[in-house]
Amino acid sequence: MLIAVGIATCGRPAVLRATLVHLSRQTRLADRIILCPAAAADLDPEGYADTGCAYEVIFARQGTCRQRNAIIESAADMDVIIFFDDDFLMTRHFIAATEMLFDQFHDVVMATGLVLGDGATNAGLTGDDAARLFARPHQAHAGPPISTRNGYGCNMAVRVAPVQAHHIRFDEALPLYGWLEDMDFSVRLGAFGRIVKSFQLQGVHLGIKQGRTSGVRLGYSQIANPLYMVGKRSMPLLPALRQILKNILMNTYKSPRPEAWIDRRGRLKGNAIAIRDLWRGRLAPARILEMK
Repeated sequence: MLIAVGIATCGRPAVLRATLVHLSRQTRLADRIILCPAAAADLDPEGYADTGCAYEVIFARQGTCRQRNAIIESAADMDVIIFFDDDFLMTRHFIAATEMLFDQFHDVVMATGLVLGDGATNAGLTGDDAARLFARPHQAHAGPPISTRNGYGCNMAVRVAPVQAHHIRFDEALPLYGWLEDMDFSVRLGAFGRIVKSFQLQGVHLGIKQGRTSGVRLGYSQIANPLYMVGKRSMPLLPALRQILKNILMNTYKSPRPEAWIDRRGRLKGNAIAIRDLWRGRLAPARILEMK
């Protein structure tokens, strides 16, 4: 089985180094590692020289969806692509376990793993935090993978054949950070097979804040992207409304005393702009390109 690792990256060359180190230590190495930056400044080749990791570089315009689509096009000769965020550190058996899973379950079109720690939900994690999490005993899951609705964008492996056969791509109408792009892609790919979560695929998502989209843009996307997905039927209406309401209430409640790592006021401002645009009939995910 031919397995590629694809990493879209932007503005975090130093962060990516740790991920390459972990890829070089895999018990089963990737057949190809494809890095897709938006610009040459997004990489630090000299800083990666001692990682022992062989990789290739392709470029695409900035945007998670655009960059991941470029990886799909480049990896058309592979059997499986594992998409990692540039700040996801995986355990040593991740690729080997992925190969076993896709070899054993031919109906699986996507697999996502167990995130031992997720810095996206807090101030962020460090490499030392990840090492401590890896050192903890984690009960092995001997059973088969369990079905799930969608993969988590920081670590999701996809079978290339159905992706190519049905021309499934990440929706580039969801620009920049591509809020919920993993769910949208999963739902469309899930029409052709099973999506599963495997507890043998493990890693830590550092959740580095550097290089993230602005609070205003994300706040706008929190409303525009779910409603856009409702329109294309990749997200049911009620879950979309629940998520939108949850985001608005959370941003409103925490804006007076926001977390140090979250721009709650910016998100709330983005929410307000999105509601105004919805009222005026001009709500669209791409509107964030006009914001800062």
